[in-house]
Amino acid sequence: MAEHCCQHKAKELEKLQKRQSKVLWIILVINAVMFVVEFSGGIKAASLSLTGDSLDMLGDALVYGCSLYVITKGKKAQARSAILKGGIMFLTAIAVFARASYQLFAQTVPAVQLMSEIGILALVANLICFLLLIRHRNDNVNMSSVWLCSRNDIIANTSVLLTAGLVFVTNSFLPDFILGLFLTVVFAQSAGKVLTQARAELI
Repeated sequence: MAEHCCQHKAKELEKLQKRQSKVLWIILVINAVMFVVEFSGGIKAASLSLTGDSLDMLGDALVYGCSLYVITKGKKAQARSAILKGGIMFLTAIAVFARASYQLFAQTVPAVQLMSEIGILALVANLICFLLLIRHRNDNVNMSSVWLCSRNDIIANTSVLLTAGLVFVTNSFLPDFILGLFLTVVFAQSAGKVLTQARAELI
């Protein structure tokens, strides 16, 4: 009886891991494609918020790759992967802050229309990722950290669209600059949360 129960649990775990793997592959591809779209669009539109969000997309693609690698591993391996994810989030925060510092001196007003169009596309892409991940957010520390990344993306995308509207109204670089600082704080806080959860798993 006990052996049958263990076999059943093993099969259920295998099914869960396959579902997680399928979801992670889909969102990895979405994030990799959107990194290229947002980064090139951000440079063309001279938008700090778009280029910052594109770096987050790149970081997420790397994060999902790590998550796929450890999906069949134990809790320790998943926790170490989460630590890497937290490090990537923190590096993204530093990169966005550096770009914000440059924007403060350059004071270039972003191209609002292009910024808005790409911002909407990125929001739709991340909403798809969020909905795919929401059922797995409490599976383990690996999927929890991935879901947190997705939630941050939606916050960032919504902020980009709000910023585009403010840039249009004010014809100033300041809304874009302020969002860059806001994203820095969001990414840094999320990094801290992921690292704290991962450390708890390793103890």
